[in-house]
Amino acid sequence: MKLSVAPMLDWTDRHCRYFLRLISRHTLLYSEMVTTGALIHGDCERHLRFDPTEHPLALQLGGSDPADMARCAQIGADWGYDEININVGCPSDRVQNGRFGACLMAEPGLVAECVKAMKDVVSIPVTVKTRIGIDDRDSYEELVDFVGAQAEAGCDAVIVHARKAWLSGLSPRENRDIPPLRYDVALRLKRDFPDLPMAVNGGIKTLDEAAEFLTQLDGVMIGREAYQNPWILAEADRRIFGDDRAPPDRFQVLDDFIRYAERELARGTPLAAMSRHILGLFQAQPGARAWRRQISEQAHRKGAGVDVLSADCISLACARMAERDRLEDA
Repeated sequence: MKLSVAPMLDWTDRHCRYFLRLISRHTLLYSEMVTTGALIHGDCERHLRFDPTEHPLALQLGGSDPADMARCAQIGADWGYDEININVGCPSDRVQNGRFGACLMAEPGLVAECVKAMKDVVSIPVTVKTRIGIDDRDSYEELVDFVGAQAEAGCDAVIVHARKAWLSGLSPRENRDIPPLRYDVALRLKRDFPDLPMAVNGGIKTLDEAAEFLTQLDGVMIGREAYQNPWILAEADRRIFGDDRAPPDRFQVLDDFIRYAERELARGTPLAAMSRHILGLFQAQPGARAWRRQISEQAHRKGAGVDVLSADCISLACARMAERDRLEDA
C-alpha cells in the first residue's frame, strides 16, 4: 500500500485504471465505489469487470449491513480483486440516505461488525477509508475510538483522508477542499496505532510529498492530482517501489492505450468513454491544450475511432492551434 490512486466516482473506472497501469506497474489502483445493492441486485459484470493487467487492484464497497458487506466482499474476492475497502468517507446526501460513507463514523461498532463479517469470508485484505471526523464530532478521542474498533475487528489497514466531513452545509465537492487538511492528525494516529498499517490521503500532489509521508506512514493515496496530471506516476515505480526499470514514454503509453481502445471499440465501447481519462497525458507539455481540444471535439462524434488519438492527429491539432493563436495575435 505504499502508493495508491484513490477511488473516485465517475473517474476510476476500468478504462482509467488500464491507462494508469500503463504509467505505473506497482501503484495500487482502486475501483469506483460500488454499493452492496448494485452488486446484489444489479449487474456484477458491469461493476466489477477489469483487465488482468490492472493488478494490484482494490474494490471499494459502500454499505453498512454486515451480511451484505460480507456477501459482496466474497463476490469481489471471487472476481479476483486484491483488497476490499469500506467507504467511510463519502459525505453526499445520497450516500447518507443509504447509511454508508462518512456518516458511519458515528457508528464505529457497526463498521467493526462489517469488517469482522468480511474478514470471516475472505482471505484478502479488508481495509477502511475514513475521514478524521464529521460535523462537530471531530475530537481526536472519537477518532481513536473509531480506528481502535476497526483494528480490534481485524481491519488490515486504514486510509485516513485528513479532512473532516460536513454532512450538511457543504457539497461533496466542497468537502474535498473547504475543511482544512490535518496531516498532523494522521501522523498522531499512526503513532498511537504503530502496528496498524496506515495511509494518508488528501491534497497530495507530488512524489516528493509522498516520499516524505512515507518516512512516518505506511502508505500515501493520491486522488485528483493523479487523474488530472497522471504523469506524476511515471517515476513512482523507481522512487517509491525501487523498480530500476526505465520509466515509460508518453507516446508509448499512448500507443498501448490505442491498442486497448481498438479492442474495446470492437466490443462496442464508445471512444469518448475511454478517451476522457487520458486528457491529462500531456499536462504541462507543449501542445497539451491542443491535445485536450482534439479529444474533446472529436471523440464524441458518432463513429469516432482511434485515429482521433494518433500522434499525427496531435501534431495536426497543435499546428492548427498555433496558427489560430498566430492569427488572433496578428
